[in-house]
Amino acid sequence: MRLLESVAEHEHGAPAKQLARETGLALPTAYHLLRTLVHEGYLRRDKGLFFLGEAAERLSSSGAEQKRRSTVVDALAHWRDLIGVPVYYAQYRDGEIEVLCVSDSPGNPAVEEWADFRETGHAHAIGQCLLAQLDDEGRRDHLDRYPVRSITPYTVRDDHSLLRRLERTARMGPVIERQEYALGTVCAAIPITVGNAASTMAISLPAHQADRLVAATQQLQEEIGRLMGSLAISISI
Repeated sequence: MRLLESVAEHEHGAPAKQLARETGLALPTAYHLLRTLVHEGYLRRDKGLFFLGEAAERLSSSGAEQKRRSTVVDALAHWRDLIGVPVYYAQYRDGEIEVLCVSDSPGNPAVEEWADFRETGHAHAIGQCLLAQLDDEGRRDHLDRYPVRSITPYTVRDDHSLLRRLERTARMGPVIERQEYALGTVCAAIPITVGNAASTMAISLPAHQADRLVAATQQLQEEIGRLMGSLAISISI
């Protein structure tokens, strides 16, 4: 690991003797380890100089991705505790609704996924918010694959009614859903636009706390606004 760290500090490569000196390794030991690292793809050798290899670059990329994800996880946990609600992060990827992170607590549990979130996007705030960010062709493609169906007495009844609702949704306004996905639960989702990705942060509350929903949603919007600069890259995980 010290050899890898030392090589990483030399953008234009470094010879074995210099790396051995910098890491405090005996030259024969350094040669042996360097040959092993080259063989495994963590280093590459060119004209007597050692550089980071593809395997090391993949490690670096994975570490950066974990750090970005950690930023999102920490933000959701902070908002969960501050607002006192479960917080969700989701994206629309490759034609599918994907809930990427959920932060809840025993006192404020997340909604149980009793019906597949991907197939019931028309019924929950997360799905409606993501679909509202798509163009007409994208929405119709989604509904061709996952047609509207009633899963509670409050669920939107047909594709036409859903499309009308989505068209009326303010571009960056929150989407609120009351017991359309799960009886006894109300939800709100806030659209987030990063590049071309449709994304959303959402919250849920028990129906008997429905009077808190609007204020909690506004608070989440304000918090997202404060952190949006640091989150802009992170939420592209």
